[in-house]
Amino acid sequence: MSYQDLEKYMNKRQALNAALTLFSWDQETEAPHESVDKTSMYIGELSRELFDTITNEDVIKILHELEDEDLSLKQQAVVKHWLKDIEKLEKIPAEEYQAHSELLLKGQHVWSEAKLKNDYASFKPYLEKIFKEEKRFAGYRQINNQPLYDILLDDYEPSFTMKELDAFFNDLRNEIVPLLKEIQQSDHIIDKSYNYKEYPINKQKVFNKYIANYIGFDFNKGVIKESEHPFTTNFHNCDVRITTHYYKNNLESALFSTIHESGHATYEFNIDDDISLTPIGVGTSMGMHESQSRFYENMIGRNPLFWKNIYPKLQNFFLDNLKDVSYDQFMDGINKVEASLIRTEADELTYPLHIMVRYEIEKKIFSEDVDFDTLPQLWNEKYQEYLGITPKNDTEGILQDVHWSSGSIGYFPSYAIGSAVAAQIYAYMKEHTHLESWIENGQFNMIKAYLGEHIHQYGAIYNTNELLIQLTGESFNSKYYIEYLKDKYTKLYHLKR
Repeated sequence: MSYQDLEKYMNKRQALNAALTLFSWDQETEAPHESVDKTSMYIGELSRELFDTITNEDVIKILHELEDEDLSLKQQAVVKHWLKDIEKLEKIPAEEYQAHSELLLKGQHVWSEAKLKNDYASFKPYLEKIFKEEKRFAGYRQINNQPLYDILLDDYEPSFTMKELDAFFNDLRNEIVPLLKEIQQSDHIIDKSYNYKEYPINKQKVFNKYIANYIGFDFNKGVIKESEHPFTTNFHNCDVRITTHYYKNNLESALFSTIHESGHATYEFNIDDDISLTPIGVGTSMGMHESQSRFYENMIGRNPLFWKNIYPKLQNFFLDNLKDVSYDQFMDGINKVEASLIRTEADELTYPLHIMVRYEIEKKIFSEDVDFDTLPQLWNEKYQEYLGITPKNDTEGILQDVHWSSGSIGYFPSYAIGSAVAAQIYAYMKEHTHLESWIENGQFNMIKAYLGEHIHQYGAIYNTNELLIQLTGESFNSKYYIEYLKDKYTKLYHLKR
């Protein structure tokens, strides 16, 4: 058997995956509201066909024979990645996989309605069933009494288990929660009332397109649409799609969502042509992918050097609202700490605490026999404990995220990992490149090229820790993130260290 024998199956696999991705994209952006029930049948059939293609007996035979062949690094990575997918899927009965795919599409639709109507009760049966099935599927894959939650965590962030995450979140709990409380008790007031004036959405769209282009989003290979929850998806490195969400009384929301998603898109644009149409033609993990979006959103987008030359353009674009808002006030405003209930609107300091809430709830569901009727209360208690605020309703509480309705259990920790990895990369690049000059002078082609060379081009050939070691000389180290946050916010709020 040769690698070429695998390629015909790979082409079918990628085509089916692209079809499913297109349905998902369409459902979030363009599809009619009443389409979901009938469309779920298409999703189920395509998912079943993809399942059969990945786990085909002939494919398994080819892959095992190729393990002993002299393959290139990229070919070896494809074989390894595919065998891992088979290990994950072959233990799940095909009919259960298909039924679960249909459940998730319906679950997302019910969640969307429940969030709109503040109706947790209508979504609870779906949520309970989704978690139950995800636990059962993890059980099929369990080896040597491995914790079920670790199995799902590995799907999003290989090499990170509860052991590493518990240590990481313990650092956040010990260092960032007290810092937040100190800031909340501070007398230093930051006025960002300008942000909540009325900003016409049609004008926001124009400026958001400008800012995406400014930081390197390639409109010949990508598009920006709107969705309830901003996200990025890709079909290959020449078709990358992002969304944002506009609010007429919140200028920052879409602005930083666009910068964030453009960071994700930059990763996808930079993946090597040789692997773009293969199973490894994706980001290596959700955490590394999130590190790139956080790098762009926070390390660049909230950096005074970034706005030094373009704030006047923003100011002139929305002159009625910003004419009396100085550059310094704007910089303080976009970095203001204000504990809020909505994760996607969170400031840079409190964001990881939102993730900690979700991580602890997921762990609890997997380790205990949890009554799903009590989850909203548990959610609210943790928000009060870590952020000092309590949701007034379930729409701004447990119903705010799409992830659980889509079966993405174990996904949330990658957001916090990504923020920490971004800080680690930023610290290294500040010391070893002309990063600050590139940011100040708008030389995003240099940043894109550097990240492309050291991270993006490899797709999923290496895992997060392997890429970090190759770039910085050390594996994941949360100290850079903790120090970055403490240094930035003690200065902003004039606190003593």
